Amino acid sequence: MSRSFDQQFDQHGAWRRNFAHRLKWLGSWLRDNDLLDAAVGERLRELESQMRTSKVRVAFVAEFSRGKSELINAIFFAGYGRRVMPASAGRTTMCPTELGYDPAIRPCLRLLPIETRLESASLDTWRGQPERWTEIPVDADDADQLAAAMHKVAEVEWVPLAQARALGFWRDDKPEDNPVADAEGRVEVPRWRHAVLNMPHPLLEQGLVILDTPGLNAIGAEPELTVSLIPQAHAVVFILGADTGVTRSDLAIWREHLVTEGDPSETRLVVLNKIDTLWDSLSQPGQIDAQIERQCANSAEVLGVPRSRVLPVSAQKGLQAKIEHHPALLQSSRLPALEQALGEGLLGRREAVLRRAVDAGVAALRAEATRVLQVRQRDLAEQVLELQGLRGKNGAVIRHMRGRIEQEQADFESSSARILALRSVQSKMMREVHAVLGVTALKEDMARLAQALRASGLKLNVRKVYGSTFDALRRNLHDVQATMAEIQTMLNGTFRQLNAEHGFSLQAPAEPDLREFEAELSRIEQSHLHYLGVGNVLRLAQTEFCHKLVRALASRVRAINDAAVAEVDRWSKAANAQLDVQLRERRRSFVRRLESVERVQSAAGNLDERLEEIAVQEQGLGALQQRLGELTALLTSQEPSTPAAEAAFGQLRVA
Repeated sequence: MSRSFDQQFDQHGAWRRNFAHRLKWLGSWLRDNDLLDAAVGERLRELESQMRTSKVRVAFVAEFSRGKSELINAIFFAGYGRRVMPASAGRTTMCPTELGYDPAIRPCLRLLPIETRLESASLDTWRGQPERWTEIPVDADDADQLAAAMHKVAEVEWVPLAQARALGFWRDDKPEDNPVADAEGRVEVPRWRHAVLNMPHPLLEQGLVILDTPGLNAIGAEPELTVSLIPQAHAVVFILGADTGVTRSDLAIWREHLVTEGDPSETRLVVLNKIDTLWDSLSQPGQIDAQIERQCANSAEVLGVPRSRVLPVSAQKGLQAKIEHHPALLQSSRLPALEQALGEGLLGRREAVLRRAVDAGVAALRAEATRVLQVRQRDLAEQVLELQGLRGKNGAVIRHMRGRIEQEQADFESSSARILALRSVQSKMMREVHAVLGVTALKEDMARLAQALRASGLKLNVRKVYGSTFDALRRNLHDVQATMAEIQTMLNGTFRQLNAEHGFSLQAPAEPDLREFEAELSRIEQSHLHYLGVGNVLRLAQTEFCHKLVRALASRVRAINDAAVAEVDRWSKAANAQLDVQLRERRRSFVRRLESVERVQSAAGNLDERLEEIAVQEQGLGALQQRLGELTALLTSQEPSTPAAEAAFGQLRVA
């Protein structure tokens, strides 16, 4: 039996919460046993936060009147017993609408006026200026009030042609796509540029973010939508009308905004909506099914996707069936099949990504904690050898041993200058990394593209400048990779020397591979080449449109650079933390060795008693090593969580 998207998302949310709890427990256990250094602690907190706050983004994209908002109602909001998103004949959702939940913000609908398009600030900048938004409180428990608030996203204004052109809703080069002017020469445009609904819906609370986009004109006029919001969605649902198939405007949206080189097809689902328009009482069920299948096959061929990625559905009948609890109608609507595909594909991929992150983090954490335990075991073994060597020795020998330990301690502390020098050079090189991938460098790289776009007349060389800009951005990552290689060589040399001189077990962590960030830059470059094509000649002549395009690209690139810097910072901190831990453990070892000799020397405790104490400590370290393996194995287990497994994890943690 297929599970609805809500059921699959609930299970996904439970899995994430369970992992977050386990990570927190493991952190407490490591801290209680003094096995949690700064770098591992930070990684553990990042993993826990990622599991708790990770967002799953689904974008619904379609031309007007394809039933997009109705499909959102059917999949996510049928439990309200009525429509929440405005869905009626004609244009409904007039501005991009995000639905999500942030507990730090009160439930409300925030609306950004369309006039902000005439200003230079980006959409990300506007998000940080709440005073410019119109805020409408919403009650998530009152379906009527919520639906009334959501109807605001359908509001329009009638503006002069010149203003419509400035806002991006009138294109002289594509008159066939322009709205119809009224008798006074005014044009209908959305009243709002962007809408954000923040409400404690069960799915939204678990991290689901829904992006509802308007039609072709609105998508093309807002570069940030296609440069940032849609590409960052984990799944994109593209909706067609079953009665029309793939129209010219549908194909324009698909080719210009959704299909990019190297983009995995499994992130795109094509929905052939309104199959109920093909339900003909004069036709046999087999004939209707055959007609639906032909439309699906034709749509798949035109869009160039596998037939399995095209799913027929009736959102309206599916919503009706859910509200009226009509199982037969629900099956006829084929909505369950879509929910199954959406849930398994989207959540399966998202869970796999999170699992890989957890596995990598836990492996690093286990290796570091194991290294600390091994250092402690080695120090105890050295103490045993020293104490056993004192059997039958006189006071002079014991005093000599004490002096030898103190000399070792002094020699050890003298190496601090070398460590300080290492850290000074490493810090300097890390500052260079931050400079190469920082905001100032990015502005310089993007400035060349902005200058080319600002040039008057036909921008014949803009593609060349666009390509060279992304080449420069990729070179920045290459330069950072080279700098990390230098740091890695320096760390390996210093660590080998410290290991030889002081018996450390230092091992520089493998430097991060930045090729994935380079690949992401290439995907962005390829996915937005259409903005530089012949079809956008007139738009590129508009200064404000060019500014928007550069701002949107810069915002996306900055996110990639920030992620790369964070990866490099984690690597650098891991190396420093490893050194800090072994320095701390060695200093503790000197203190314990001196205490042991003093106790034997002063006869405060005999030699055998001290050796027995060390044996008990060795047994404790062995138990810690075993428990660490058990706890981390449970975290990385692929088996589903069960009450018995949770109880076992809790017992292991407390033991």
